Amino acid sequence: MTAVRVALVAAGLWLGWHGIALLFDLSRPDLVSVILWFAAAILVHDGIFAPLCALTGATARYYLPRTRWGPIACGAVCTVAVLLITAPVLRRGGAVADNPTVLDRDYPLGLTVALALIWILVLAAETAGHLRARRLRHSGGNATGSAT
Repeated sequence: MTAVRVALVAAGLWLGWHGIALLFDLSRPDLVSVILWFAAAILVHDGIFAPLCALTGATARYYLPRTRWGPIACGAVCTVAVLLITAPVLRRGGAVADNPTVLDRDYPLGLTVALALIWILVLAAETAGHLRARRLRHSGGNATGSAT
């Protein structure tokens, strides 16, 4: 296990240095742009996104039963991740009429299918948890269902 950790740390350090070295090759205006985008991303995350997530999580924990919190929180995190990934292509801003290979899919349909699948899995996890709890209640707390 220690060898794996050492290898991961070494790979992370090398990749970090490689990324920094690539920044040295940028022109001054490009480097300023990278710095501004990096700073803006940190500020938006820490000033807006993280507090909204904390508030939503605290509110949801107050209103949702304890048994439902896990699957719904997982579904919410997956939903936000998928929305953030698909945000650049949803408006088809980069699509060009003379190049059909750029943004060649129906991304809103794909997003709808992905979100439906996420929440179907959340519902399946909810149902499985409910059935497991019901089976435990009826078996007297013994998971195998045999009376002891």
